[in-house]
Amino acid sequence: MGTGIVSILLNQFPYPARWLYWLSIVVFALNVVLFLLFTLVICVRGILWPKTWTLVTQRPAQRLYIGCIPTAMSTIVNMMVYVCVPAWGDWVIYVVWGLWMADAAMSLLCALFLPFVLITRSGANPLSEYTALQLFMIIASVVASASTSEVASIMPKPEQALATVITGYVLLGLGLPTGFFIMVVYFQRLTIHKLPPREVIVSCFMPLGPLCMGGFAILKLGSVASDVFARTNTIHPLAGPLAYNLGVLLCLVFWGFALLWLFLAGASIYHCKRFPFNMGWWGFTFPIGTFALSSNALASDIPSKFFRVVGAISSVCVFLLWGFVSIATLRDLATGGTRLFNLRASPKEADVRQREVPGHDGCKSV
Repeated sequence: MGTGIVSILLNQFPYPARWLYWLSIVVFALNVVLFLLFTLVICVRGILWPKTWTLVTQRPAQRLYIGCIPTAMSTIVNMMVYVCVPAWGDWVIYVVWGLWMADAAMSLLCALFLPFVLITRSGANPLSEYTALQLFMIIASVVASASTSEVASIMPKPEQALATVITGYVLLGLGLPTGFFIMVVYFQRLTIHKLPPREVIVSCFMPLGPLCMGGFAILKLGSVASDVFARTNTIHPLAGPLAYNLGVLLCLVFWGFALLWLFLAGASIYHCKRFPFNMGWWGFTFPIGTFALSSNALASDIPSKFFRVVGAISSVCVFLLWGFVSIATLRDLATGGTRLFNLRASPKEADVRQREVPGHDGCKSV
């Protein structure tokens, strides 16, 4: 997810340059390799140990990350629209369309199945253990809706583009309101139990994902709908322009709402001072990347120099964060992955950490 959003930001940078285009292709190729490698690892693990398929859904800490698979796939679909279709020709369009269908199906399954598992699995789920990672259940459908707009814009037949746009609106309606519900519960958890432990403090950035990507999706869907609705005589002649203008305004509203969560997340990181390096550090890149992507979309469609500058600055910050976390990850893997996977903790220490609850001052465990 983090590598994919970086490739998109490099390709859609507000101040384009040829070297940025080629750099985006390099990161895109890396993202594809990583995605295929991790998919292979998951399949091999499932073949060698078939019970892991059911264990993943039974363990709360693991089932939430199922949504990362279609989310990462959406970034690949977007980059194929930006890079592969112009370079390789029209035959790639239907390949992209097929990949998007698979991505939409997986996103739909995650958004429907994971909440059902959450409310039916036995066991207590205290509010003190609630984190913004719950948004992983629905983030895939929101990101897939954003990819829908890009795929629909290249479809050769208006009927195909119309079906794609309608599906995008459905996916957005499925994911975005559910994300609001989760954010309300998460904000209540913060007000009652204060900041989460240091190990998961990076998750404070997660609300940026559905808000900014949802704003980007509704803006881009409206832009495509304004053309597709007119060519297919769908609904009313004014439906397309209305969808586009409403999309721009809603994107602005969501961007403003995201400012609150961006400030809360940044202030929480500053309040904690230090927190251990682990896999959660990758949670920096994708949410902040969606903020940059939303800013770039507003800069293009309003148009606005302010959003153009904000988008450029946030895009550079995401790239630097991605580089820093990548280097830290490779360095830790070279030494055995002790910090990345918390391998130094004994079973007794790990059991104690699972029962830790945040203290009243935030970021402190008892």
